[in-house]
Amino acid sequence: MTFRLACGDVMPGCNAHFESNDRDSLMQEVAAHASVDHGLHTIDAATADTVAAHIRAA
Repeated sequence: MTFRLACGDVMPGCNAHFESNDRDSLMQEVAAHASVDHGLHTIDAATADTVAAHIRAA
């Protein structure tokens, strides 16, 4: 199964998109993106939950 996330669903105005066959790998990619592009060096539980809620299976 493929999992997808559009960062703009969480951070309006961001055009980044992510796709992975593994949810954990996807979350790692998103965390790296959040750190580099959004300055979020630490992802708290509430933010992780929000991101996870926007992941779609394709």
